[in-house]
Amino acid sequence: MTQAAIKLYRHPLSGHAHRVELLLSLMKLPTELVLVDLANGAHKKPEFLAINAFGQVPVIEDNGTTLSDSNAILVYLAKKYGGGSWLAEDPLGAARIQRWLSVAAGQIAYGPAAARLITVFGAPLNADDVTARSHALLKVMDSELTSSPFLAGNTATIADVANYTYIAHAPEGNVSLQAYPNVRAWLERIEALPGFVPMQRTAVGLQSN
Repeated sequence: MTQAAIKLYRHPLSGHAHRVELLLSLMKLPTELVLVDLANGAHKKPEFLAINAFGQVPVIEDNGTTLSDSNAILVYLAKKYGGGSWLAEDPLGAARIQRWLSVAAGQIAYGPAAARLITVFGAPLNADDVTARSHALLKVMDSELTSSPFLAGNTATIADVANYTYIAHAPEGNVSLQAYPNVRAWLERIEALPGFVPMQRTAVGLQSN
């Protein structure tokens, strides 16, 4: 039976939405992309709030199942369609992946993602604080990537998918990756995966040059 297209509600500049778009593409799952016009408040309209009461992208609809939150969607897709890849089943492997999902929801959100919110969307955040948090995270990532090619081991998992986008786009938020060779090599490994799709870049911050 042909797999029905999974509907992904997203915005092309949302790193959270790109996480899901990236995994769907890497897993070669048929996908229908649905634009949510954030600039005009489509995410706060009753019809969108009916599928995600938090008023945020991404949201997926998969054969009657509606699910929001990017990391939750990554777990769902890996469990349902991954066939044992993308999400480890052994306790330690699963825990290592969960650690980096927590980083994606914590240090990434309050570091590189927040820095990019300032330059791309004009968010009223303290640039010095978010830049400092970004570099603290990047130092840890660069150190840990000396011993493994991917964040949770020797193969790509949803840990890498969850963390890729905002790290790759950190220069848009004036966060340089120049001092982190292992991080840059890790980004290149992800970009070399079959089915990789990039997120639209914005000519702001260090990316404006």
